[in-house]
Amino acid sequence: MNALDTVLDRSVIGGYSRLGYAARARRWSAKDPRPGSLADRTVAVTGATSGIGAAIAAGVVELGGQAILVGRDRDRADAVRASIRSRHSNAKVEIELADVSDPAQVTTLAEQLAGYEIDSLIHNAGVMPPERTESVDGHELSLATHVLGPLRLTDLLVERLAHSVDPRVIFMSSGGMYTAALPTDDIEYRSGRYRGARAYARSKRIQTALLPILADRWASAGVMVAAMHPGWVDTPGVADSLPGFKTVAGPLLRSAEEGADTALWLTATSETLPSGRFWHDREIRPLHYLPGTRFSEADRRAIWRTVSAAAGVGEELDKP
Repeated sequence: MNALDTVLDRSVIGGYSRLGYAARARRWSAKDPRPGSLADRTVAVTGATSGIGAAIAAGVVELGGQAILVGRDRDRADAVRASIRSRHSNAKVEIELADVSDPAQVTTLAEQLAGYEIDSLIHNAGVMPPERTESVDGHELSLATHVLGPLRLTDLLVERLAHSVDPRVIFMSSGGMYTAALPTDDIEYRSGRYRGARAYARSKRIQTALLPILADRWASAGVMVAAMHPGWVDTPGVADSLPGFKTVAGPLLRSAEEGADTALWLTATSETLPSGRFWHDREIRPLHYLPGTRFSEADRRAIWRTVSAAAGVGEELDKP
């Protein structure tokens, strides 16, 4: 990370806005990812029916890959597939329906995805409910959608991923996680006034805290695990959940394609990437900027024990 990049990152506005993207993109090689880099590869993208997820799926196809759109709404999924095929007539685009906050649906989804030769899995599905809402099995919805469902789905698919020559699992995180401490004593957000944006940030903090554990857990399958944040992106989710932010920051927001870039790059680059790291704009970033968000290794392990049990992966599978 050079000095300019560090300044952009610390300034937040400079780093997370479209201005930061434009400044950094000038340094990237036009040959990475190279054309056709995802040929003969299959990438499943959750939350692929709008915004960043739809942009990632389109990018997979543009690089020669097969995209599997995972979403909850058939009509929206059909519309995304039609849009991609309008630009790429021979596009390989499949649809699988599931709500990743529902463990039963995740199990069914894993069985469906196991029928493909999955090479990469991008966990992009996201929610930001205005009031505390629970999943069908009683977990806070942001936690269930961003952490428990993705963990369960990857665990169920890891043997399938192991057949790939270069399997990769990417978590769509958020720069908002920098503002949140690890909620070791209240993972379900039962205490205090509930705020959707806060719940979102807390769940993304949990995602990033678990990265080293997940990298170790799936290492025997050869899986490269990463999380990334897309910056400030103009998506339907932002417009619906954060209308004030959308109004104020509108001219500075990135396009969905710009927000999708790092996830797509992590999936398609020919570089050998370290596992278990956090990325933004194709660079590894720190997990902490604010002193109050730092946690111990004991805190990380405590969160893992709680999360693994809630995700239903079983303590007997805990590594190490």
